[in-house]
Amino acid sequence: MPITVYFATNRALTGPADQVASYGTGIVAPTDPTQILYATAFVADANLTADTEGAIMSIQGITKGGFSDDARGDLSAPGRNLLVFIHGFNNTFEAAITRAAFITQWFAGSGVPRSDTAVVAFSWPSLGKLFSFPDPEGDYRTDQGIAGQSGAHLMSFFANLQPLLASARRSGHRVILVAHSMGNWVLQAGIESWLVHNNGPAALFDAAVLAAADEVYDSFGYPFPHRLSGLTQFAGRVAIYYSRADSALQLSNFVNLVARLGQDGPLGDSDPTRFPPTLFTMMDCTSCQDYDFNPSSSHEYYRRSPTVRADIARVIAGT
Repeated sequence: MPITVYFATNRALTGPADQVASYGTGIVAPTDPTQILYATAFVADANLTADTEGAIMSIQGITKGGFSDDARGDLSAPGRNLLVFIHGFNNTFEAAITRAAFITQWFAGSGVPRSDTAVVAFSWPSLGKLFSFPDPEGDYRTDQGIAGQSGAHLMSFFANLQPLLASARRSGHRVILVAHSMGNWVLQAGIESWLVHNNGPAALFDAAVLAAADEVYDSFGYPFPHRLSGLTQFAGRVAIYYSRADSALQLSNFVNLVARLGQDGPLGDSDPTRFPPTLFTMMDCTSCQDYDFNPSSSHEYYRRSPTVRADIARVIAGT
């Protein structure tokens, strides 16, 4: 049975919106949120045992500036929890959408009560490339720049979601944000943009999951409302997953010359006044190598390690 993924994207189209190949690497105008495209993708079943993500079968319900009436109705009363997913560096459009489908399908079968979710993905225009020559850092730097530019678009996406998520929460369902890797760079830009523009606290999410965050390690210590200092105005709890064995973040540290949030947790993580246990949980995933662990897979433990996935499922369920 196909997996439904509602999505919004600030990728500039290069062809018909119902064709996967049309979702390119250009970015729409940052000052025009009406150009953000909203639609519904149907993804073939993932093979969870083989750790494959399936493929997009069709794209429907295409609108600009907000979800279609049908999608709004489904998201307002989903009949289960809602998961909002922001992908990371080196993700094509299809990789981002199929990864969102994989995540929600795994949670549905996790065995953790109340961890089943509908999923909404925000796909920013990553190049979908790891390294290119003669400038091996060029693609990473390009993605990082586009991730930061996507903050205004994410703010608009959150504004569109706000009444839908509030309706879902009123019906007794939890709403969880999952940001992976450089998706956390997009997230900090979006939150900062929201707060700087005086939109006030949003309280959109019951919990925010920051997985392998390619974001500066002192992000929570910046003066409010910069970087992630305002995240707790958007989420009731924040769960941070980090690993010193994450090869991608080791390379990011080398490129940026600043430690990453997803390497060793946030600066001052042992200080309960800075990170109250009522608001923050943290998991050191360095030893969570209970899958086909290697340098290329070490950045994906949040979705490939059964131990980590089970912990995230409990965050989704609120247990």
